[in-house]
Amino acid sequence: MTPLLHLHHVLRYLKIGPGRPFAKRHLFGNMKKTFLINTLLWVTLVSPQNLSAQDERLHHVTLKQAHTGTLEVDTLLLDSYGPPPGNIRQFYLQSRAILSEKKDRDFTHPEIIESAKKNGIALMGEPMLGDLGSDRVSIWLRPARRDLLTIKLGDEDGKVIRQFKSGSIEPGVAKRIIIDGLTPDTHYRYSILSDENILANGHFTTAPTPKEKGVMRLAFGADFHKIGLHNPKLFREISKREPRVMLLYGDSAVDGRKGMVNMHRADYLLRDSSQAWKKFVSHTPVYATWDDWDYFANDKSGVPKQYKHSDRKAVRAVWHENWNNPIRDKERKGIYFSTRLGPVEIFMLDTRSCRQNEKRGQHACYLGKAQQEWLKKGLKESNAPFKILSSGTMWSDYVSKAKDSWGSWDTKGREEIFSLIESEKVGGVLLLSGDRHGARGFKIPRPSGFAFHEFGVGTLGGVPGPPALVENCPQQLFGYEGEGTIAFGEFTFDTSRKDPTVTFRLISESGEHLEKHILPLSQLTPQ
Repeated sequence: MTPLLHLHHVLRYLKIGPGRPFAKRHLFGNMKKTFLINTLLWVTLVSPQNLSAQDERLHHVTLKQAHTGTLEVDTLLLDSYGPPPGNIRQFYLQSRAILSEKKDRDFTHPEIIESAKKNGIALMGEPMLGDLGSDRVSIWLRPARRDLLTIKLGDEDGKVIRQFKSGSIEPGVAKRIIIDGLTPDTHYRYSILSDENILANGHFTTAPTPKEKGVMRLAFGADFHKIGLHNPKLFREISKREPRVMLLYGDSAVDGRKGMVNMHRADYLLRDSSQAWKKFVSHTPVYATWDDWDYFANDKSGVPKQYKHSDRKAVRAVWHENWNNPIRDKERKGIYFSTRLGPVEIFMLDTRSCRQNEKRGQHACYLGKAQQEWLKKGLKESNAPFKILSSGTMWSDYVSKAKDSWGSWDTKGREEIFSLIESEKVGGVLLLSGDRHGARGFKIPRPSGFAFHEFGVGTLGGVPGPPALVENCPQQLFGYEGEGTIAFGEFTFDTSRKDPTVTFRLISESGEHLEKHILPLSQLTPQ
């Protein structure tokens, strides 16, 4: 096919041309010339038959560009591994334009509902699994119409064994449907239907019971920066490992929207338009907390200057709308939570919105007093062999001189947590951290001779950051540059052993095992 015919087909695909004023106004009117040039070059190389997700990145977006969040950049991200189906692409572009016009715009806006109808979109956000337990899972989605939904639950062979109803639906409003009464450590398949028409499907495996002995995996990482959310290679490699859940602890889907909650929503729509993301979260439950770029902007925390408490409340509300985390206490301020998953209790901390900026350097200013006390209580009461404590920024002080993290904010609060773990002999604590792009492991030695282990995996987007290795730092276990390293972290818990173990692996998007460290529970327990 000639380049001219390529161009003809792509213009039709993008809905550009006579009789299509919306696309002309919002696509051509707002795009920069560079994007148009890139598009014209691209269509001479890619045939319309191949307009689908592929492994090789077609458009490279830098971290600096991702932070700007312009229409040009976001559209390149949308198409970065091949454009999504035409109706999804068109719905995203139209909805983004509507959302961007006013701060109070959300997915219930009549023009967005109408766009979904015209583009044949039944679900603005397709199923995202979360809140997995030994007897339950939560299915999140955002319906585009009022039609009631049916969830058909099947066994591993696909035989339908139960049905669940969605209840009342408001178009554009996120819905969570709890699937309960399940059997522990069991694989299920599900379909979501409207009038017997299948809208989506997926599968999951329930968690083992706390007393069950055996092997269980979970995956984790940070710093997608919107770039990595479209990477099919990365999600495929994670899926191959069959983790029970995926933990995301910062800079995932929103990139520095400075309190413009309408653009937070636009970024979540970009996430939900990613074919790779949709496929992954339909079968792997995801738990998420935020860091600075998800929140307001670089290094922002608490109630930043020039913002109000109402701005923080609004950003928190949008976050809760767009993730499927466990919700145990609806009155809780902040986005922190804990949940039990077989042999491990997971504590995911809010190290951004609960900070008390005016009390920097004082005890509990980093987590806030309520979250600090909640964490201490949870650690004391937990009987799980292993505990994961995630922090958006680093626990240790080795990288960037503790820039914007515990060591430059709240050494007293950190010491209180560490001392409690030692005095109460809380075993199996593993520290996760993000923010510092790249992947690094550290020991944090204590005067008692005990040492905590911190795993900072910020390589989901492959973006640049500080040097991989810290000079004169014998506490460092490993280090990888952020730029060009696309990888995820994994914990494998084995409680069948007399001395249970956890194995950490760092695995690249191509499946290469970059690091492996085995830690017995006895080594992770203060004596």
